[in-house]
Amino acid sequence: MAMNQVIPGITSPNKLTIPVGSRDHIQGLIDAPISLLEYGDYECPACGQAYRVVKAVQQSLGNSLCFAFRNFPLTMIHPHAEHAAEAAEAAAAQGNFWKMHDLLFENQNALEDEDLAKNALILHLDIPLFITQLASGAFLERVKEDVVSGLKSGVNGTPTFFVNGKLYDGPHAYGPLLAALAPS
Repeated sequence: MAMNQVIPGITSPNKLTIPVGSRDHIQGLIDAPISLLEYGDYECPACGQAYRVVKAVQQSLGNSLCFAFRNFPLTMIHPHAEHAAEAAEAAAAQGNFWKMHDLLFENQNALEDEDLAKNALILHLDIPLFITQLASGAFLERVKEDVVSGLKSGVNGTPTFFVNGKLYDGPHAYGPLLAALAPS
């Protein structure tokens, strides 16, 4: 792709300040030819819809796509989002980020602490450790680091996507997102 080529749905001034890397939660190969990064909120209805779109895009692009997720809980309007993000990080510490991620998006109306503990039980996590980490805020700093990285990249809402490091400002629908990801 030429450096000055315009990609539909991509706004060039806003770029990802912290590139996708080993710190991120990634599905696919980190060196895949296409990268899609989402800043998301587990309580956000639009993120719940985008979750299904991303799954379909991943199915279509297979190994050519690296998908990464960073937390961006909108705590002023989604009171459970930050704790849900912490639950995802606690599950990540036990090797189950993506399974918890999926459960949280598939059950967005069940984000109370009891629901998070039930998810941990479903995933066969170490429940006492999970509950202790959630109660102590063990992963709150990690969540806040994601938020800060998003703010530095111009994120002001969710979901926000970056395609190959550039802000995607198109619709969060399958066709337009797939078109923005298509190699030229």
